[in-house]
Amino acid sequence: MTPQDCAAPVLPSTAKITSADLLTEREVSEDLNVALNTLRNWRWRGEGPRFVKLGKRAVRYRRADVEAFIEAGLTGKAV
Repeated sequence: MTPQDCAAPVLPSTAKITSADLLTEREVSEDLNVALNTLRNWRWRGEGPRFVKLGKRAVRYRRADVEAFIEAGLTGKAV
C-alpha cells in the first residue's frame, strides 16, 4: 500500500468557476439591497453569504453562494 492509497480522495469540482461567477462586494450589496457596511459587518460576524478571499484584501462572492443565502432566508410566509 502506498501513501497515496491512504490519503483521502480529492473530488473534482462539478463546475468550473469563472470570473463571471464571482461578484464584488458592491455588486452583492446592490443585489441584496443592503449597505456595503452591512455586508462587511455580516462577514466580520460570520453571517451573510459565504465569501472568497483572493490574496490579502480582495473579497468576492460566488453567485451560487449569494443565491443560496437568499433561498435560506425564505420563510414561506406571504408578504
